[in-house]
Amino acid sequence: MPDPSPSAARRDAQPDSRPTVGRRTLLGAAAAATAAPVVLGAAARASAAPAPCGKPRALPGGGDLGPNVLVFDPSTPGIQARLDEVFRQQESAQFGTGRYALLFKPGTYHGLNAQLGFYTSIAGLGLSPDDTTINGDVTVDAGWFDGNATQNFWRSAENLALVPADGTNRWAVAQAAPFRRMHVRGGLNLAPSGYGWASGGYIADSRIDGQIGPYSQQQWYTRDSAIGSWLNGVWNMVFSGVEGAPAQSFPDPPYTTLTTTPVSREKPFLYLQGSEYRVFLPEKRTNARGVTWGNGTPRGTSLPLTRFYVARPGVTAATLNQALEQGLHLLLTPGIYHLSEPLRINRANTVVLGLGYATLIPDGGVTAVKVADVDGVRLAGFLVDAGPVNSPTLLEIGPRGASRDHSANPTTVQDVFIRIGGAGPGKATTSMVINNRHTIIDHTWVWRADHGDGVGWETNRADYGVVVNGDDVLATGLFVEHFNKYDVQWFGQRGRTIFFQNEKAYDAPNQAAIQNGSVKGYAAYRVGDAVTSHEGWGLGSYCYYNVDPTIVQHHGFAAPTRPNVRFHNLLVVSLGGQGQYEHVINDTGAPTSGTSTVPSTVVSYP
Repeated sequence: MPDPSPSAARRDAQPDSRPTVGRRTLLGAAAAATAAPVVLGAAARASAAPAPCGKPRALPGGGDLGPNVLVFDPSTPGIQARLDEVFRQQESAQFGTGRYALLFKPGTYHGLNAQLGFYTSIAGLGLSPDDTTINGDVTVDAGWFDGNATQNFWRSAENLALVPADGTNRWAVAQAAPFRRMHVRGGLNLAPSGYGWASGGYIADSRIDGQIGPYSQQQWYTRDSAIGSWLNGVWNMVFSGVEGAPAQSFPDPPYTTLTTTPVSREKPFLYLQGSEYRVFLPEKRTNARGVTWGNGTPRGTSLPLTRFYVARPGVTAATLNQALEQGLHLLLTPGIYHLSEPLRINRANTVVLGLGYATLIPDGGVTAVKVADVDGVRLAGFLVDAGPVNSPTLLEIGPRGASRDHSANPTTVQDVFIRIGGAGPGKATTSMVINNRHTIIDHTWVWRADHGDGVGWETNRADYGVVVNGDDVLATGLFVEHFNKYDVQWFGQRGRTIFFQNEKAYDAPNQAAIQNGSVKGYAAYRVGDAVTSHEGWGLGSYCYYNVDPTIVQHHGFAAPTRPNVRFHNLLVVSLGGQGQYEHVINDTGAPTSGTSTVPSTVVSYP
């Protein structure tokens, strides 16, 4: 009888994965108090009340980041107590309303252990991670969930140097938990205490001087970084542009290694220049390898905070759109924002940056964010939570038919996460639509919830996860799970994906519910029939049909068979035999094997 608990799939899929003393590899181990407001400028908040001429007053830039942004410097008293207070509140608040950003001014801090719970971000405020050093740890563990790290979602660490107390920092996370611009002067352990179950994550623009030990992590993606060494692999470990990465060896060990990342542009970040807060905008790199900050000041430009409308929860969508029309960028401080209309981003080079998992909820079935066919928009660091009235889409990058060339200055979507259900009933026909050419999707988790509130085959109905219509789109770190039909559909030409992680919907009631014409089930990742050029590296799909374990998926991946539609290192896995795949891609690849939870792989297709 299936375990009824929320993460039964991942738990049933993996035996105990504790390492034995002295082992160098563990292949298959897991187939196993609210602060006072911090004022960042003299600009007072102003309403959008009509001016004497009848037009809304101009909105101010800069201002107060609010009570849930906690800013520390080395002389701040009681830092550890404040960190512990936030952690106690957020440790198990998986679907709570608390949101926090913990910001550290440049300097050196001693004896800290910043444990991170849900919706908590920690970051340094220097231009380089080495400007802000913590002699101590930034820890994610899974004590709240009995040592199971598969639900350690929605938290982040950025722009810090760590000197771990015992030489190794623990970062046992699952989806939507980026580790960016970090310098660990030691090792990094990606498993929870006790080496229990873990479910994958993302590292970018980071330097880990010692060894990274994923242990029980099912999959992981590391981009444009430098590491001392990598210990082991379970199902799908992908590296692009990583100095020190293990050599290509998929499927045994399951390493997919690209020397460089074709195109990348790091996430915008808040920093201090003297006493002035600014937002740094890293420049685009091609054929990138290694960190952006290794030789001091990173390359890029910056904006003063006064160029941003600093939004606080409770502000209306109309006010946010007024700020955008006025030429301001948006800084979303931690909290929950209800939107009665879409945020309309019509100006090139607009930045929308969230702190502390700022969350947008579209009301009445609207789309949360719509981007025009313009250059250089940067969306980063926020969560979109579907509302109870079905939205046709939640995030649209470009209008239908967008065709402009944005290769010199693409739009980037980074650490933007989408959720349908879990925190309450939510519905959306399609979660993310990419119409603009050359868009870079750099780390997203698009999730139709499999546990929490408002969850059921029709309760949180969401047919499609990500749809790509634009040409020349690149995805680096694509996590898309549990949709009623296709998780990813790709219709644009010359698309590329480096790393894909997927689970099919657990809760399909029977075979008929997922029947796709004459095909058994909807592929996790489908390339459109008219596409003539596409390429993917390191893609995995898992099934766990716990309502009807007799369900069969014909394949995990579907694509036209053409010379320039190419895939490298694909796998499908049946978690504990709850449902099966007949093939990996199209009619190629062996079926999954009973209850053994052993991947079926295809190294190259066609």
